[in-house]
Amino acid sequence: MVDASQYLSVTALTQYLKRKFDADPYLAKVYLTGEISNYRKRVGNQYFSLKDDHAKIGALMFRNAFSKVQFDLEEGMKVLVVGRVSLYEPSGEYRLIVEHLEPDGVGALYQAFEQLKKKLAAEGLFDRNQRPLPLFPKRVAVVTSPSGAVIQDIMTTVARRYPILQLTLFPAVVQGDQAADSLVKRLNQIKTIGRFDAVIIGRGGGSIEDLWPFNEEKVARALVDMPMPVVSSVGHETDTTITDFIADRRAATPTAAAEIVTPVTLIDALNRISEDRVRLVNAMHNRLKNAAIRVQRSAQSVVLTQPDRLYDQYVQRVDQFQQRLQQSMHNRLREADHRLAMATSQLDGRQLFIRLVNLQRQVTGDRHRLDQAMRGLVKTKRQAFASAVSGLDHLSPLKILGRGFAYVTDEQGQMLKSLSDYELDQDIHIHVADGQVGAHVTTKEKTHG
Repeated sequence: MVDASQYLSVTALTQYLKRKFDADPYLAKVYLTGEISNYRKRVGNQYFSLKDDHAKIGALMFRNAFSKVQFDLEEGMKVLVVGRVSLYEPSGEYRLIVEHLEPDGVGALYQAFEQLKKKLAAEGLFDRNQRPLPLFPKRVAVVTSPSGAVIQDIMTTVARRYPILQLTLFPAVVQGDQAADSLVKRLNQIKTIGRFDAVIIGRGGGSIEDLWPFNEEKVARALVDMPMPVVSSVGHETDTTITDFIADRRAATPTAAAEIVTPVTLIDALNRISEDRVRLVNAMHNRLKNAAIRVQRSAQSVVLTQPDRLYDQYVQRVDQFQQRLQQSMHNRLREADHRLAMATSQLDGRQLFIRLVNLQRQVTGDRHRLDQAMRGLVKTKRQAFASAVSGLDHLSPLKILGRGFAYVTDEQGQMLKSLSDYELDQDIHIHVADGQVGAHVTTKEKTHG
């Protein structure tokens, strides 16, 4: 007899295997390389697989660890993974608990940079802000560290080129985890105030990690919504950030940024004003000189020296209109006299008598022709009526019955035409020319023809 106590439960075996996985020092920290598979981004913990050409393993990355990943996972992406192998008891499956993940062959920050760059470019944000900067700005906002060399270089350049420009510093954290939120906060303050001609945002050089706040999506979208032109001066000339692509202009150095927002120096502006003043004075002098010449010519014109000649042409036109009016009145009076004579001739007594006699003759002739036409029409209609009566008489059922024919109906008066209409023991009525005869159906026989 088998001893049941020798058998393990599924739970006991699974727990034993899990302790084996957890206690194995070779599985406590595993370094793997593979391709991402079966990945679909979720809210919270992330589930996916790692595979190569011959095998696949399930992977789980908890929320806290995944929040530190700077780039987006993509299907088929080759990655380097650090984690531990464990067993999930409810399903009995072993999986890799991922603690750290980065792209294979490309740095994580560079991968995140390229992904965000591709995303924003697809939305058209890099081509959206191409606004010109004013030639003579009054107020410029600067978003940078208050203690760095950037603000000092900008202030020195502005004091040299355009000292009347008002610079307003919005101090921000430009490095570290809090930097992106600090930059967005300052940009929103500038947007709320809104009385600036341009914005300079930047910091000094550094590694990609140092410059990373300027590659954050939240900073890029805040720059897109700025109502005034933005000049980016982040890092050295060889450094490139997302901020550089979003801004209206990019400057290689803070000094270059200050020169961009002050395209015309104060000395150049004063010289230009002086030159414009000279041109304006010369232009006004020429206009006054030309006006004086036109006044002199006007004073010598015929209109002013001989004003009576101004009305000669109008007097001639009045004479022409008077002649045309008189001729028109004469023609209309002559036509009226002609029409009056014609009407008088037609109203003469002898002419009226002759017209009356002619009309009487015409009426007499018309009456004679009308009588003839009526007699002919009545004769034709009578003949047509007699012919119709004769035709109807030939078609009369009574006429047919008079020749020895009859027709049969049932008790309801329905005419019986064929053998199928008759029923045995049925009472019927036979109609003849001078009455009807009652009958009873005793037999039915179909005629073979």
